[in-house]
Amino acid sequence: MIVQPIVEGQGDVAAAPVLLRRLAEQAQAWDVQVARPHRRRRTQLVQRDALQDAVRVARLTPGCSAILILFDADDDCPKELAPTLAAWAQEAANPIPSAIVMANREYEAWLLAAVESLQGVAGIRADAGAHPDPEAPRDAKGELERRMGTGYTYLPTTDQARLTASFDLASAYRSCRSFRKLVGAFGAFLSASGMEPAEWPPAGWEP
Repeated sequence: MIVQPIVEGQGDVAAAPVLLRRLAEQAQAWDVQVARPHRRRRTQLVQRDALQDAVRVARLTPGCSAILILFDADDDCPKELAPTLAAWAQEAANPIPSAIVMANREYEAWLLAAVESLQGVAGIRADAGAHPDPEAPRDAKGELERRMGTGYTYLPTTDQARLTASFDLASAYRSCRSFRKLVGAFGAFLSASGMEPAEWPPAGWEP
């Protein structure tokens, strides 16, 4: 199975494949491959014509068997917006399965949810405390930076992939509804490709 991501940020280009490969490892889906993400502006991902154009380009990836559109919700409500975007995307993707995942409010909320597992990575302090509601802050990037040691600045282009490689997936799953959406979409991709794991999400991840 080849997953073609579409993302919005420079940091996402490096981080999304790391995250998807980690999910594949958890599912013991060893045949999953992740193509280099296509990057599009957020304004393009919320407009029908531009989104569908991006999906049609993604379909051109040789062997593409799933298309994941991943971007930040910012001030939008994923529950309200994502279903409309998902319908537009799937219209252009057919018969290839696609999914819209809007990180609420930012991708970094997922990292913030598991910040205690990141101590010592990219400057995260040993005393960095968990956030009680990681999807609530408008500036999850800033919340991460405040948990870094003196002299450190959070840079998505260098830090996002490093933190993605180390954060505890189960903690993010338990704390972040939008991360559960991603995990569910990945499981649906596996099922559509005949690679459905015996148990998904993995044991011990449930809230």
